[in-house]
Amino acid sequence: MPSAKVLETKKEKVAKLAGLIKNSAAGVLVDYKGITVEEDTKLRRELRAADVNYFVEKNSMLRLAFKEAGLESLDYVLEGTTAIALSEKDQTAPARVLGKFAESSKDKFNLKAGFIGDEVYDDKGVTALSKIPSRDVLLSQLVYALQSPVQKLAATLKALEEKKAEEVA
Repeated sequence: MPSAKVLETKKEKVAKLAGLIKNSAAGVLVDYKGITVEEDTKLRRELRAADVNYFVEKNSMLRLAFKEAGLESLDYVLEGTTAIALSEKDQTAPARVLGKFAESSKDKFNLKAGFIGDEVYDDKGVTALSKIPSRDVLLSQLVYALQSPVQKLAATLKALEEKKAEEVA
């Protein structure tokens, strides 16, 4: 039976992990079995660049932390090797980066599940989330969509003005 000190350390670790999960906008769980050290290093670099916290944790600790965070519905994926990626700001960043990596790794790296706020997604849901562009890309697409009709109107009016000028001359 574990000592009181070990139990207290584990409780603190679970509380810290639950706090990370609660403060995250989104998270994704993955099965990382089979990737090389080089691939893992590359993946961690991409996740850091996207401001995503990625780490490996024991399934038992994650189970307790998810229960404390109110996401116990993720228990079903906590088998085998598990790593978790958490983002405090961007709701799609973990899914986007890990989804791209999973596509290129050919069955060595698999998405298990994920969450955004209190909403839990299975592997297919996380894959769908990974296809959503970043917030910056979406905003630039919106600006382009709003600007395009105005630009076309301006070009039409300019062409009309030039035509009228030619007729007068």
